[in-house]
Amino acid sequence: MSSMSLWKRISSHADCEQRMAAYYNKKGLYDLRLCLAPWIEDRIMSEQITPNSTNQLEHVAVKFIEDLQQKLLSTRASDQVLKYRLVELCALIQRTPALELYTHLRSGVQKELQLAAEKSVAVASAGQSMPLNTYNMNNAAVAAAVGMNTGYVDASDLLGVAGTGVSPVAGGMPAGIMHNMAETAAPGRVGPAKMELYEVHNQIFQSFNEFTTCSESLKVLVQNYRYMLNAPNSPDAERLFKSLIEDKAALVARLRRSFMFYDQLQDMVITELKNWRRQQALAGNGAQFSENMLDDIQRCFELLESFVTHLLTAVKETLLVRIVNDDPDLNCLLEQVQVAQKNLVCSAFIVDKQPPQVMKTNTRFAASVRWLLGSQLGIHMNPPTVECIIMSELQAQRFVTRGTHMDVTNGSLAGQSSGEIQNCSSTMEYQQSSHVFSASFRNMQLKKIKRAEKKGTESVMDEKFALFFYATTTVNDYQIRVWTLSLPVVVIVHGNQEPQSWATITWDNAFADIVRDPFVVTDRVTWRQLSVALNTKFGSCTQRALTAENLEFLFEKLQRDNIAGERNEYISWNQFCKEPLPDRTFTFWEWFFAIMKLTKDHLLSMWKAGRITGFINKAKAHDDLLRAVTGIGTFLLRFSDSELGGVTIAYVNACGSVTMLSPWTARDFQILNLADRIRDLDMLRCLHPTDVNVQPLDRDLAFGDFYTQRAEPTPRVDGYVPSTIRVQVRTSGDTGSISGTPHHPMQSPPQDSMSMGNLQNSTIMHL
Repeated sequence: MSSMSLWKRISSHADCEQRMAAYYNKKGLYDLRLCLAPWIEDRIMSEQITPNSTNQLEHVAVKFIEDLQQKLLSTRASDQVLKYRLVELCALIQRTPALELYTHLRSGVQKELQLAAEKSVAVASAGQSMPLNTYNMNNAAVAAAVGMNTGYVDASDLLGVAGTGVSPVAGGMPAGIMHNMAETAAPGRVGPAKMELYEVHNQIFQSFNEFTTCSESLKVLVQNYRYMLNAPNSPDAERLFKSLIEDKAALVARLRRSFMFYDQLQDMVITELKNWRRQQALAGNGAQFSENMLDDIQRCFELLESFVTHLLTAVKETLLVRIVNDDPDLNCLLEQVQVAQKNLVCSAFIVDKQPPQVMKTNTRFAASVRWLLGSQLGIHMNPPTVECIIMSELQAQRFVTRGTHMDVTNGSLAGQSSGEIQNCSSTMEYQQSSHVFSASFRNMQLKKIKRAEKKGTESVMDEKFALFFYATTTVNDYQIRVWTLSLPVVVIVHGNQEPQSWATITWDNAFADIVRDPFVVTDRVTWRQLSVALNTKFGSCTQRALTAENLEFLFEKLQRDNIAGERNEYISWNQFCKEPLPDRTFTFWEWFFAIMKLTKDHLLSMWKAGRITGFINKAKAHDDLLRAVTGIGTFLLRFSDSELGGVTIAYVNACGSVTMLSPWTARDFQILNLADRIRDLDMLRCLHPTDVNVQPLDRDLAFGDFYTQRAEPTPRVDGYVPSTIRVQVRTSGDTGSISGTPHHPMQSPPQDSMSMGNLQNSTIMHL
């Protein structure tokens, strides 16, 4: 093939590009296709071995996704927006099953080839048409692996890219439903669902309109039935009786068909809501999250409710046409429609504003729940009161195993609470302008908590609870209790319990399945999965994503007891936050969390500007500085391996060797910030290149924007002499010379100096 990429040829035709953009956006892969266009094409087109089985295809897909992840992590972004988009793409890839993502990209490339052939897109350099299929593509194997038949046509072809057309009914089922049945949403999927919701909304509207044609047939059936009842001795009675049997059978068949379509559409919408809730959990770790998508989901819920209400009415009216004594099939359909309606109503009750996931007792917090049916059921005319209790993991499991939702029972659930919450009830309110029907809890406070008995090494920071919101109301003549659970929360009583508590929450948010028993989560994940979670957490907290080099350093830090030096791609929960690091008294998470907090509280602007190397071990820092062309005075900043929440400076001293200063922590930066400390040390001349700043920078150029302006001391009217605080470092082996000494040092005993960790690195007050 020529040097011109396939995607460039496609993008030269606006209609082709628009069509393929719609296709890739179904899985949120459009930006990925743009970002890595040549790599994706070369990789897919170089696959010469046709997979002969699902297992082989899955193996190819897994390897492809692993390499794709590494390619993204190694991609250098030119601006901050692109950096965050790369992080999002990594999260998307990690959340989407490898086979699903690979087959979607593979099919997309083939569609591009077909489009290019149809458009006769010319190759500029060669002046020839693009080949239709330049690589081995076994579509039958791909289709079988993802559960499709080979006659599959995607929704963008059927509905049109702009969504202006609707396909004819194929095989008795709307094509959009066929498409969504073929491509089932994957657990943990994170991608733009707006286009999909738009299509689903259209499909609901289309199916609803098709169903409404039944009303005329039902009206005729009822009229004929009444006529037969009023004229039993009519000469046409026998003919009319046979006609009624046929007409009713035809109507029941249409009702069944309408319910089949409805049931599939309801599953799609509820799946989208589950995906939204999964994204809500990822947002707890700092991932980007569009809460506005909930409005689009609500529109689908409201249309479904209108659909199922009319369907239920039609089934009941058809049952009144009693031609035979028993009608078990229609009674069964009635029960199915009633169950579907109840599931729809109950599934629409959700937590839209989550409570804090690390919850401290006697501390105020807020949350809110929302019912996505708005005014559809008329409940807003007599709004129910929503109650809230806190449940243990075991209690939550018991409720979930009873079924998705419970029928109303006598009495309150307050006695089943695992704690005492103040201000735990709120009446729902309906906002006419936004159609939002919700209950806000603005001033809740957890006063007491009942804990379960701990086993083995379990601690209170490992114990998960959840807020349980419930309300009782009447819907269509039957009373139900709707309920929903918040995301898991960990309850603490002291601030020093925060780090381990956030380990529990971060792991759960990142790796829990959409549908699970509360709050079961895997105890080991691949490094690829964990790296995305750490990157998301650190990037959202510090506003700068980790680089591939940073992540490789973190991976090496997690590898312990590995004498052979082999890479273990799986990281366990114990490695993550339970087992101390080698020769340390703290775990990986405690170390990582302390750095994250230090960076956010004291180093944020310098970290964002790329002035801190950070994640580099002592040996590599030593070697990099010795190889630096800028020589004496070259320095870098790295996070301490030995002290929690510490940052240290390594620099090339006057002898040409490397000196490491003892770490500074948050306590030190409360006295004097990092930039001012660097300014005080004259031996620091040139900042070594970092992952962000690829060229060495003069010290004052690198940190000048972060210096605090120091005013010249002026005499005070009260007679006191003002003082300043500056950092000094004693050169190794010195008998008295001090680097960075001001012209007028204060003559005071050594014990009055404020020690910063050792004799080499101290902060001195000067007059």
